[in-house]
Amino acid sequence: MTSQDLSPMNGRFQNVGPGRFGGIWLALGLLAIALVIGAADPSRPVPQRMTVRDFGAKGDGQADDTRALQKAVDAAIGDIRIPHGTYRITRPILIDLKRVGWTSILGNGTTRIVMAGPGPALKFLGTHQGTADPKTVKPEVWQQERMPLVDGLEIIGAHEEAVGIEATGTMQLTITRVNVREALHGIHLTQRNRNVIVSNCHLYKNRGVGLFLDHVSLHQINVSCCHISYNGGGGIVVRSSGVCNLQVSGCDIEANMAPDGPPTANVLVDGGGVTAEMAIVGCTLQHTHTCPNSANVRFIGVDTQGRTWGNLTIADNVLSDTQFGVDIQKARGVSIVGNTFWKGYQYDLRIRESSNVVVGPNVFDRNPNYWDPTGGNNALLIRDCEDVTLTGLHVNNATGAEAGLTLENCRRVNMTGCTILDCEHGGLLLKNVSDIRVSDCLIRSDRPGVTAFVPVRVEGGSGNMIKDNLTWRRIEDVPLERPKPPRRP
Repeated sequence: MTSQDLSPMNGRFQNVGPGRFGGIWLALGLLAIALVIGAADPSRPVPQRMTVRDFGAKGDGQADDTRALQKAVDAAIGDIRIPHGTYRITRPILIDLKRVGWTSILGNGTTRIVMAGPGPALKFLGTHQGTADPKTVKPEVWQQERMPLVDGLEIIGAHEEAVGIEATGTMQLTITRVNVREALHGIHLTQRNRNVIVSNCHLYKNRGVGLFLDHVSLHQINVSCCHISYNGGGGIVVRSSGVCNLQVSGCDIEANMAPDGPPTANVLVDGGGVTAEMAIVGCTLQHTHTCPNSANVRFIGVDTQGRTWGNLTIADNVLSDTQFGVDIQKARGVSIVGNTFWKGYQYDLRIRESSNVVVGPNVFDRNPNYWDPTGGNNALLIRDCEDVTLTGLHVNNATGAEAGLTLENCRRVNMTGCTILDCEHGGLLLKNVSDIRVSDCLIRSDRPGVTAFVPVRVEGGSGNMIKDNLTWRRIEDVPLERPKPPRRP
């Protein structure tokens, strides 16, 4: 480049030599060096974020830090940082989102809150009354209340009515890396919430429910990568609520029932409200059969008006060691596929008063390498149902029940490509069924000393087709009076 290139004739610079630029570059270089030296200077003050200790909290496990934590929240600083220590409180810390604005409660994994009084340790209160549709979210919710967050702390209940976290009226509540134990309930969602995420949490050994959806209107809740275990009142419980889009994935959910408590389940939807669009995928659900009427998954889909709900998917889970592996009643639209079941002490699978049900390839087995390999009936029962498809089931070594699979008072069932092997008394029992098709199944027993095994037994019913099956011995057909068709759910 020459001075000719920089003349005014071409609209650029004129005769700008390296000397003029050299001074500018030198100044910029000296400024950069000064900034680096200043940043590295240990005597230079560095701004520090405030923590609850700046508001008087001791964190020694002895002092009552309730007032200090509440002052930190009420100061509306946004991120409430609780450093290493044990913080004893005696009243709920109220996070009134409309008043204090966006708020996060942040620990670092070494933070413990001991709730020594009744009620929730942390209570989030929002004002969202809309749905999950953006059009229904008021501007003030976005400006003051969206996405309250709890992350990285432990809450211990030191009072019989202590609760971990409670939320009402929130939008986008997010709870991550939280451990709640020894409380009444771990996480308690009430009245109305939308778009909740609970992930990477431990809800362990609480007297009530691990994650409790209690008379709540709630759409869009994701529960992932959590351990929810040894909660006496149930693991995830939906009670008398309007809940849609509940997704449970990648969780370990175990032993959430008490031997002396009322029947419950690791995942329980107990009816009384509208619960639909629910998926339980890729989880381990197990223990314990010693509790009365226990279940890994129990879904009761009827609301207070007698309407039937469902759209339920249970896929790719491991389920064992309860009275019922999966127990479905009064549901419409159910898909159960790709699961491994064993040690259902009454039934691995029981479905009643339901319709539009698909039970696809699943394994119902009794592995002799597990402790007490004789425990559990491992049988299947489908009763008072219609419009059912059964395909690819593998049932092995069911005991106690009349048959490995029983269909009773059912109609319009299509059963194909199933394998039922080595069951104690019988393979398939069809009792008072109509318009049933059974084909291309393998049903036999090679158990030593078994002489009374009946591969297929038909008791009553009419309009059924049983053909192209490979069975051991003959099919028994016992005519009975045709029953009235079950009422469509």
